[in-house]
Amino acid sequence: MNAQVVLLALCTGLGFGFLLAAVRALSTAAALWARGRRVTGRVTARAATDRTRGGLVVFSDHLGRDFVLDPGPLGPFCGLPPVGGSVPVVHARERPTRARLWTPRHLLAPSFGWFLSATVAFGTGIVTAG
Repeated sequence: MNAQVVLLALCTGLGFGFLLAAVRALSTAAALWARGRRVTGRVTARAATDRTRGGLVVFSDHLGRDFVLDPGPLGPFCGLPPVGGSVPVVHARERPTRARLWTPRHLLAPSFGWFLSATVAFGTGIVTAG
């Protein structure tokens, strides 16, 4: 088999996989937008030994149970206020452990990243085929 054909097939498969992940992330964000339960969380500081930037978000579900949301190292770039501030949180009614920040950047960032990955994979396939 020709190496260009194999590389084109791999790039196309990766591109479609990344595109599927982007659509899935976008549909999850849309479902949270439409049917998610919105609560207010409080930003708390991380442990002194944790070297990750940003804080953690503590929120309660409708039954009064406390949960901790870790927005990750990119939390400040997605609209996380400083420690002590309040931030809106959204979660599915039956799954408060899979909560997200209620900001457009935090909800749509995964789908945007997957879409960019799909674009790079498709572009690489086109360049190698031509």
